[in-house]
Amino acid sequence: MPAYHRLRIISGTHRGARIDAPKGDKTRPTSDFVREAAFNLIGPVDGADVLDLYAGSGALGLEALSRGARAATFVENDRDACRTIQANLQKLRLIGARVRCEDALRALAADASAGRRYDLVLLDPPYEMFSSLQIALSRHLPAVLAPDGLLVVETAAQEAPELPLTLRTSRKYGSKRLTLFEHE
Repeated sequence: MPAYHRLRIISGTHRGARIDAPKGDKTRPTSDFVREAAFNLIGPVDGADVLDLYAGSGALGLEALSRGARAATFVENDRDACRTIQANLQKLRLIGARVRCEDALRALAADASAGRRYDLVLLDPPYEMFSSLQIALSRHLPAVLAPDGLLVVETAAQEAPELPLTLRTSRKYGSKRLTLFEHE
């Protein structure tokens, strides 16, 4: 994997703009192809309040903002990744964004306790951690997802996420899988 990743915004007001991913191999940025596939499945995000958990480069949340989301909260515990997200936000002059440099499960639990709701939750944890995270995620994700909200989970293709929400669709894209959930 290259030491420095270059990505681009696929659509919206910042279409074609280049964004950076953190240096090194701690993060695995969602490719342009998979991001485009995800937003084709998600549909319009105009006015949405977005939560990007395990944000990494922030590419998913940045894409949502470019496509008209009202606000995005990026949660990532790696300090270099947080700085990269912040730099991308400044470069693109995107407003309505907040970067929380903290553990995703703790942030999720805090938002659930506070009654915070999101229209779109983007979840892309390290693939090798997903199985061990499912129980903790199951405890809090339904509480933070707005009644008509959508949860998008990116995992390795062989992983089939199971969460206490209604499965909308699950599709493989090469070595990756996108699974969308909603409330009943």
